[in-house]
Amino acid sequence: MHGYVPAGLFLLAAIVVSALLVRRPWRRWSRVWGTAAAIGCGVGLASGLLLGMLAHLYDDVAALGALAWFGGTGAAIAVAVAGLLVPDKGRGRRWRIALAAAAIPIVAVTGAVGTNIAVGEFANLSAVVALGEFEPIALPSATPEPASAGSLASSWRPPSGLRGTGRIGTVVIPPEVSGFRSRDALVYLPPAALVARPPRLPVLVLMSGQPGSPQQFAVSAQLQRHLDAFARRHRGLAPIVVVADQLGHAESNPMCVDSRLGASATYLTVDVPHWIRRHLNVLSARRDWAIGGFSQGGTCAIQLGAGHPELFGSLLDISGEVAPSRGSDADTVESGFGGSVSAYAAATPSAVLSRYAPYPDSVAVFGLGDGDGRFGPGVRMIAARAGAAGMHTHLFVSSGSAHDWRTVDFALENALDVFAAHWGLD
Repeated sequence: MHGYVPAGLFLLAAIVVSALLVRRPWRRWSRVWGTAAAIGCGVGLASGLLLGMLAHLYDDVAALGALAWFGGTGAAIAVAVAGLLVPDKGRGRRWRIALAAAAIPIVAVTGAVGTNIAVGEFANLSAVVALGEFEPIALPSATPEPASAGSLASSWRPPSGLRGTGRIGTVVIPPEVSGFRSRDALVYLPPAALVARPPRLPVLVLMSGQPGSPQQFAVSAQLQRHLDAFARRHRGLAPIVVVADQLGHAESNPMCVDSRLGASATYLTVDVPHWIRRHLNVLSARRDWAIGGFSQGGTCAIQLGAGHPELFGSLLDISGEVAPSRGSDADTVESGFGGSVSAYAAATPSAVLSRYAPYPDSVAVFGLGDGDGRFGPGVRMIAARAGAAGMHTHLFVSSGSAHDWRTVDFALENALDVFAAHWGLD
């Protein structure tokens, strides 16, 4: 239901309660709270539409539930405000004012929770608090074990006292070559990376959507929960995950190309890999490196994963676009490609796949929500073209979600299982 039935019931309950709090004549009060509800609903819907457009949700099933909550919450708050402002000298006036005043924050919080249920942004209240709680992570300085023959699963011997959970925190990845102004990245180290003699491990580079940040990806996708669960199933082994900043700012979109908007592509394919190899105990073969992302980050993942097969043997595209975009085609071509339509066309995932095909040993995982009417068809199309280019493709469709973090949650869990076989962790 994505929230619109609960939102309707919520609005109905608010109106009924408001009606019980007022004195006769009922006709006069029905006009008051009816007008207030209509105005509040309109303001709420307008706000929801604006935010939905900015977040690229306005034509998805999830957005219908979110809009229902915006409208219902706006109407309920307006009714409560009317109860405060409309003069009434009856005996129940004080009770009505007190209840109306108390209702406003309760309604606002309930509306926020309901909207979150519809969009799937945060798993719980602690996730909201955790959005800004990541601290710098201390990176192990121990010398790793030399790479051994055979798979990690066969060579790894967990030491006694192995931690049950990994560790996550922020790092600074300098733009030594690109000069790209990035925000702090996040690094997840699995239990196997935290022992005295850690093995070399696979790498997964992830990117958030736009607007977004590395912290948002970690919180909304419950990254550590997924990775810790994966590590428990694999005796402490899991990929080292780096959530890099491909945007520079929450509202920016350099489209993972090098342009006057910033050398985002060079940052992600030169600076980030160089930093990872210098500071983390990772495997060096392309087979053991994967890149992935959600929405705009998913578009980057297919662009860079397909365009740099010498770096990445696997990729994860969750609800990505069929082409890099900053809104209008004119703005995209002008700001990102210096006005060159041919340069823009060459940067699309379809063109990149054709240029570097075949991919005999690359793995590509695609994820989408079954309610994602805007991005879903494009994800299916790019997945088909990746398969035609020779990639070993996997498509996962999340039931009951759309262009939201529930889809990311579902796709990430399935992708890790696919990558495990590719990395030799099973």
